[in-house]
Amino acid sequence: MKESCIPDELVKASTRVVRKLAARGLTVIAAESCTAGLIAATLSVVDGAGKVLHGSFVTYTKQTKSKALGIPMKVLKRESSVAHRVASDMLRGALRRSPADIALAVTGVLGPERDEDDNPVGLVYIGCQARGRRPKIIRKRYGKHDPDRLRRCTVLDALRLLEGTASQRPRNRQPHRMLSKQGIHQEISLAKS
Repeated sequence: MKESCIPDELVKASTRVVRKLAARGLTVIAAESCTAGLIAATLSVVDGAGKVLHGSFVTYTKQTKSKALGIPMKVLKRESSVAHRVASDMLRGALRRSPADIALAVTGVLGPERDEDDNPVGLVYIGCQARGRRPKIIRKRYGKHDPDRLRRCTVLDALRLLEGTASQRPRNRQPHRMLSKQGIHQEISLAKS
């Protein structure tokens, strides 16, 4: 294994995921809050990642979640940014704004202190959704630990969820509607050449 700034445990998990996605001809987009891009960075160290990784929306604040992913501010204020509904909306927003087959989303509090809405350190929602399917969202209560440890645990659990989603039998790929930069819907064909 080549030298990487990403911990070996995460590189091994991301290698499995990238290989599975590539073998099935699937692509992924991430929407990351508390991991701040670490999921995409972890996937990117694997050879062949360019064929499966569309990128990541790093939406660390409520305002960015709203602007980049289309989550209504009233939802973020009512639910807080660390909630099942927000993780679901992050998945939906990422899929609407990319041609990826699968979206992966994380939102949580990794510390060292509670967030602005008084959510506890270690509370994380991780979601994954294949296009045309229902999202799977899990709530993790890791407890109060070092932020780096929490970040690694979150990324590892997210990669496991992504691997499970990539293992599911895909539905027939249909053209889908994606928002353009101007907010206009456009049809994108997902058929692989």
